[in-house]
Amino acid sequence: MGIVVFTMKASVIEMFLVLLVTGIHSDKEMTRKIKRPKFTVPQINCDVKAGKIINPEFIVKCPAGCQDPKYHVYGTGVYASYSSVCGAAVHSGVLSNSGGKILVRKVAGQSGYKGSFSNGVQSLSLPRWRESFVVSENKPPKGVIYPSTLTYSSSKSPAARAGETTKAYHRPSTSGTTTPPATLMQGLAMPAAEATHTTLPKPSAFVASATSSPRPQPADHGSQETGEMDFWKPGSVLLDAGFVPKEELSTQSLEPVSQGDPNCKVDLSFVIDGSSSIGKRRFRIQKQFLADIAQALDVGPAGPLMGVVQYGDNPATQFNLKTHMNSRDLKTAIEKISQRGGLSNVGRAISFVTKTFFSKANGNRGGAPNVAVVLVDGWPTDKVEEASRLARESGINIFFITVEAAVENEKRHVVEPNFANKAVCRTNSFYSINVQNWFSLHKTVQPLVKRVCDMDRLACSKTCLNSADIGFVIDGSSSVGTSNFRTVLQFVANLSKEFEISETDTRIGAVQYTYEQRLEFGFDKYSTKPDILNAIKRVGYWSGGTSTGAAIHYALEQLFKKSKPNKRKLMILITDGRSYDDVRIPAMAAHQKGVITYAIGVAWAAQDELEVIATHPARDHSFFVDEFDNLYKSVPRIIRNICAEFNAQPRN
Repeated sequence: MGIVVFTMKASVIEMFLVLLVTGIHSDKEMTRKIKRPKFTVPQINCDVKAGKIINPEFIVKCPAGCQDPKYHVYGTGVYASYSSVCGAAVHSGVLSNSGGKILVRKVAGQSGYKGSFSNGVQSLSLPRWRESFVVSENKPPKGVIYPSTLTYSSSKSPAARAGETTKAYHRPSTSGTTTPPATLMQGLAMPAAEATHTTLPKPSAFVASATSSPRPQPADHGSQETGEMDFWKPGSVLLDAGFVPKEELSTQSLEPVSQGDPNCKVDLSFVIDGSSSIGKRRFRIQKQFLADIAQALDVGPAGPLMGVVQYGDNPATQFNLKTHMNSRDLKTAIEKISQRGGLSNVGRAISFVTKTFFSKANGNRGGAPNVAVVLVDGWPTDKVEEASRLARESGINIFFITVEAAVENEKRHVVEPNFANKAVCRTNSFYSINVQNWFSLHKTVQPLVKRVCDMDRLACSKTCLNSADIGFVIDGSSSVGTSNFRTVLQFVANLSKEFEISETDTRIGAVQYTYEQRLEFGFDKYSTKPDILNAIKRVGYWSGGTSTGAAIHYALEQLFKKSKPNKRKLMILITDGRSYDDVRIPAMAAHQKGVITYAIGVAWAAQDELEVIATHPARDHSFFVDEFDNLYKSVPRIIRNICAEFNAQPRN
C-alpha cells in the first residue's frame, strides 16, 4: 500500500512537471508570436500648421514643393505653431524642397519670433504666439514608437486631402501624473539619442507586458484605467504654466503679420525734426504722423521697409530698414522715440542719410528705390543744397515736408532761401509738400504714401551708373595687334566695372570691327557684372582693315536698335587709326538717334575724326592717348564726364 501511494505521488509530480514545462514552452511560443506593430509614417500637406496637430511629438512625411511662399512660416529655428510644418522644415534646412520625413517636437510659446531668409524660404516675424515647435531629422530614439495617425484639433483637417486618417481630439485615459511640456531650452538642446529623458510627453515605447500602461494616446487606444492625465493641448497647459500670461491672451494677435504691399517696394527713411524749436507737443504730433504713415504703408519684407533718422545738432539713426519688418512693430518703436533737441541741421542729416543710412548693413535691398522724406519745422539752420545734390547723385529720392514755413518778416533768418527746391529730387512740386501748421499734418498721410509708392515717378532712383545701355565699338584691325587688343579689352572691362549692371540697371553690349563687323554680345545677353567681364575676356582678336563709319552704322542697327526706351544710350568707340570710309554720316545718324558717343583714340588715330564721331561738345566726349598702355588713365575722366552730363539734366 505504501509503495503504491509513493508511485502515485511520483506520477502526480511527474505530470505537474510536464505541464509546467509545457506551459513555459507555450508562453515562450506565444511571446515569439507577438509581433511589433508596423509603423506607418503619416503624410501631411504643405499647408498643415503645427497648431492643428494635438500630438506633442510626431514623425510626418512632407510632400515636394513646400518651399512655396504661400505656405507661411513664422520664426527662425523655433517656429510659431501658426507656421506650416513642412515650410518650417525647409526653412530650417532639415528638409529640401523635394520633401521627406521629419521629426516634430512641440515646445513652449515665445514672446517673439524673428523672421529670416533661409534655404529659399522667407520666414516672417511675429510678436508672440501661444505654442512653438522645432523640427529635426527623422531619427527617433531607439525603442520609441510614434503614432501612425495624428490627432487633430478639428476632424476637418487639411491632412484628410492627403489620404491621412484623422481623429478629433478626446482627453486620453491613463495612469500616472501630469507630464509638463518641454521648455524651449530642453526642446533645442536635447540630442535625439537622449530624447527618452526629456520631460516632454513621449510616444509609448513597446513593452510586451499585458500589465504595462502606455504613455498618452488617443482615446480609442491604450489603457482605460481610471487614473486620468491632463493631456497637453495648445493654449491650456502653456497658459497655466505661465508661458503666455492669461491677461495677455486678449492682446495676442490671432492673425500673422503682413508680408507688405508688393506694389510699394521702396526703402524709406524718414528724417524727422528733433530740434529744440519744435517743442514737445509738436514732436508728439510728428511721431503720430509717422505711426499713421507706417500703418498706411503696409510694411513688410515683400513691400516697403522704413527706418527713422532724427536730427538736431547732429543726426542719429533711431532704427534702420531691417530693424522692424511690419507696421505694428514700427508703430511701437516710433512711440518710444525721444526728442534730441538742438539746432535744425538738415543739411548734415541729409549727408548722414546718403553716407550711412542706405547701406547694405542697414537693410538696403539694392533693387528697391531709396526714398528720404525730410520733415522741417520752419527752416533749416544750415545749408542743404550740396548735401542734397550728392544724395540725388547717389540715387536717393528726397521729399521735403515743410511745416509752418517762414512768413515774410521771418525770411531774413533763413540761412538758404528756397532751400526746399534746392533739396528735393525734382522741382515739379511732386517732391514738396508745404503744411500750414502741425495740426494739419495728418492730412498729408495719404497723398505722401501715394507719392512714395509711385515708383514710376521716383526719378532720382536713376543715376549715371545704373540707367544706361552702353555699347562698346572695338577696333580689331591688323594695326592693333594681339597684345594691344588684350589691353583694349582690359580697358573695356575697367570701364564696365564702374557701372551697376543688371537686367534693370546698366546693360553692356559689344561690337568688333575691321572691314567687316561682328556682334560679340548684345544688351540682353548677360545681366550680371561677372558674366559681362567674362564675356569681354573671351572676345577673340579678328585682324583686318579699319572701316569705322560702317562699324558705327552696324552698331546702331544691331545693338542700339534693341536698347530700352527708358535707357540712356552710350556708344564708346575705341580705334587706333584713320578710317578707310567716311564717318560723318554714320556719326550724325547716331547723334540724331540720341546715342551719346564717346570716341577714344590711340597712337595713330586721327584726332579730327574723333571730334566728328564724338557728341558735342567734343572736348567732353573725345579722348586721345599716345600708347595703348596709357588707356587705363582715361577711365576716371570718362566716368566723371558721363556722370557730370547725366547730373546736369534739368530737374523740373
